[in-house]
Amino acid sequence: MAEKAKGKMEQAKGKAKEVAGKATGNERMQAEGKTDQLKGKARETAGKAEEQARGIKDSLRGRHQEP
Repeated sequence: MAEKAKGKMEQAKGKAKEVAGKATGNERMQAEGKTDQLKGKARETAGKAEEQARGIKDSLRGRHQEP
């Protein structure tokens, strides 16, 4: 869950940076904001995949322990 949350935070930071870049006319800041958003989305997706894998692993482990 930590990776998902970090990804969401990185997306929010990126969006804020993008908006600030637009407001000030700073194209570099705007581009950095978009990049941060993409990195955050990738991190969030990786976190979701990790959670799903952990759930499958726990599910299989639970089946294996039943008599």
